[in-house]
Amino acid sequence: MRRRLLIALLAMLLLVLLLAGWLALAGRDDPGPPARAGAFSTEQQRSRGAYLALAGDCMACHTARGGAQYAGGRLLATPFGSLHTPNITPDRQYGIGNWSADDFWRALHNGVSKDGRLLYPAFPYTNYTRMPREDSDALYVYLQSLPAVNRASLPHQLRFPYNQQLMLAGWRALYFRPGVFRPDAGKAVEWNRGAYLVQGPAHCSACHSPRNWLGASDGEALAGGLIPMQGWYAPALNATHEAGVQHWPTERIVQLLQTGVSAEASVSGPMAEVVSRSLQHLSDADLRAMAQYLQSLPAGAAQRPAAAETGVVLPAFLAAGEKLYRQHCADCHGSSGQGQAPAYPALAGNRGLTLAQTVNPIRMVLNGGFAPATVGNPRPYSMPPFGPVLSDLEVAQILTYVRSSWGNQAEPVSASEVNQYRSVPLD
Repeated sequence: MRRRLLIALLAMLLLVLLLAGWLALAGRDDPGPPARAGAFSTEQQRSRGAYLALAGDCMACHTARGGAQYAGGRLLATPFGSLHTPNITPDRQYGIGNWSADDFWRALHNGVSKDGRLLYPAFPYTNYTRMPREDSDALYVYLQSLPAVNRASLPHQLRFPYNQQLMLAGWRALYFRPGVFRPDAGKAVEWNRGAYLVQGPAHCSACHSPRNWLGASDGEALAGGLIPMQGWYAPALNATHEAGVQHWPTERIVQLLQTGVSAEASVSGPMAEVVSRSLQHLSDADLRAMAQYLQSLPAGAAQRPAAAETGVVLPAFLAAGEKLYRQHCADCHGSSGQGQAPAYPALAGNRGLTLAQTVNPIRMVLNGGFAPATVGNPRPYSMPPFGPVLSDLEVAQILTYVRSSWGNQAEPVSASEVNQYRSVPLD
């Protein structure tokens, strides 16, 4: 009886998705507003578009390792299968050389390709929809000015039913609403600029938000989430015990976004790539605007539980961890975890180390920690990988020791947790 009820409910859900999909497909040819005659010259638009491409980190996804810039081909693994990023150079056969500004706007704003196909939200049009037509046109002019690369885009490899346009249309009906960013009249101009960059071109919520079983994020709460298939946790930006910067000096936030290191923190993993390829190239004014917006995020929704209880750890386990720490870590991070910022981050009071999600510190020990090389930090110090010389148990012992020492209070790490992430791909 319960099985029949479950099947009936699933059938009803499928019908709803199909109906929603049909309705969404029926209106997918809406071209949006017409192109406007702007007040900018072509060269001004191209320069503005180049800047927006950096803010959106477009090259990171649309360039395969060792390949031509913007010619596509990078493989994006998802829980639903693999996607290959397309060629967005002005090649007329395989790129967007025969696209109009209206076609490009429709892709950015509505998530619909020139040929009418619905685009998958791995292309973050759920964020880019906030970009106004002027920014879309500027980005279009810039991309059309690039060298054309005659490289065919590879087909996606998604499992059924995720490879069906009708199901994608149903997803869009549930989770996507096109809409340009509207400034908050009650906020300062700088705050609105920061909100636009964070919510729109920089698409921060694509990583820093949890996702449901259908891959939809919870919008702009920025409450943290595991990055699908990458094996990294993007910490909550609205929680002061994770990556919230509500109480940081603004200049320190700007420094972290611009160089990848500051007295308070350093970035690694996917965020290092974001800083290197995108954020370091933004203007000081825009970074200050983003910092002001991040400082204003309400911090009450994702606060640390009042009484976090750590598991019972055998003294011998901690003693082994301390011995390994002194052998492998103390020379850089200090005998008391004090570190030497910005080269060697402090471990005492380190929020990245005491996250409830243990994946980031595990991967840092296994695979190393690499700060980005930036103009402001051209010769970054990095942490070597210890995966080849330490067993799963030894990594667990070190992390359990540092997560419970010098005032840190976090759950112990087990050898099985370490083993879970030892084979995660590095790219």
